Amino acid sequence: MLAFATYNTYGFRLKGDHQERVAGLHSIGKETRTEHSYVWNGLERKEVGRIVFQYTLNGHGAIRVGDHTYTLSKGDAFFVEIPSDHCYYLPPDSEKWEFIFITVYGEEAHRCFQSMTANYGHIFHWPNHSRPIKHILRLIEIIETTGIHHGYEASGYAYQFLMECMQYLEYDQQKEGHLPVAVAKAMTFMKENYANDIGLDDIVTISGLSKYHFTRLFAKSLKDTPMQFLTKIRIEEGIYLLQHTNHSIADIANKVGFSSSNYFSKVFKSILNETPTKYRQNKSVMPVDRLFID
Repeated sequence: MLAFATYNTYGFRLKGDHQERVAGLHSIGKETRTEHSYVWNGLERKEVGRIVFQYTLNGHGAIRVGDHTYTLSKGDAFFVEIPSDHCYYLPPDSEKWEFIFITVYGEEAHRCFQSMTANYGHIFHWPNHSRPIKHILRLIEIIETTGIHHGYEASGYAYQFLMECMQYLEYDQQKEGHLPVAVAKAMTFMKENYANDIGLDDIVTISGLSKYHFTRLFAKSLKDTPMQFLTKIRIEEGIYLLQHTNHSIADIANKVGFSSSNYFSKVFKSILNETPTKYRQNKSVMPVDRLFID
């Protein structure tokens, strides 16, 4: 997967103000650094308004972000903006630092960057088969074989990179195969027993952890509390029954685990902004076989 990329860097200065509004590609490349004069100070660089993502392939480098310094080994990456208080460099104890990088810009790019770093920090450890890394490597290959010809093309690749990062952070990392065992067991239990009268204590018991440890771990893993996750399962099943059966609202509420039709209707409206009855009767919205909610 890593063998095709040569050790080159590419810069782009393409026309189109959409790049400033949405996302633009400033530079991308693959490098190996062996000189200890390799130092980039984020408060001294001239590329104002740029966002740098750099991923370590081999060797190791280092970065200081504010008051914290991190060693960057194989699989480690950082996300920083220019200007900001950071400095990345080849440290004295490293003989080489091999990495790929991409630099992007734009208003929407900055919003994505701020959201990611606010929720996950500036330092990441991702496998080389993760979506963002594969995207950079594919993009380098495209540039080296066919090139990039205009700003819309470059903007699309820049924005796609940001979406790959956000998808990986918010969804791919959370797949059940990568979840803590206690969380995966609890999810399975809820999916199999949502129709029953189960609560947080029942879910915690299945996890095998203390309530405090489990609820913190679950929220960290899925960005939902256990009861929020259970409620989403119940509402999704309720939507299916509203569309595909003639059961009464009371029967549906009972079948998906709600204690009363009134409570089911209240929760349903808080999520979909209309009651179950209006949702079922609404003929102006195209029906779907399954509605995904977040």
